[in-house]
Amino acid sequence: MSRLRLMEDLKADDPILSVVNLIDVFLVIIAALLLAVANSAVNPFGSESVTVIKNPGKENMEVIVKDGRKIDRYRASGEIGEGQGAKAGVAYRLKDGSMVYVPEPGAEP
Repeated sequence: MSRLRLMEDLKADDPILSVVNLIDVFLVIIAALLLAVANSAVNPFGSESVTVIKNPGKENMEVIVKDGRKIDRYRASGEIGEGQGAKAGVAYRLKDGSMVYVPEPGAEP
């Protein structure tokens, strides 16, 4: 009878059993992280349109636009209202809130 009890004690102290339990815990954590990524708004495999603004109003501001499977990143240059180009026309806001665009004479369409 004491020999059976010794065999039971050896099974209880088996270090492999604790490793198997740790592997189970890590599998559950990995599954939870995969679900969190799948439900994320910026999931690259989703078909939704999403716009994310990182660091708004700061020098390193970045706008990330995801339209279906296409992702575009726009970084702020720090220059406001500067650039190259020509005046294309004038826009007017009417009393009802609608906008009317009037092109400049001789401007290319």
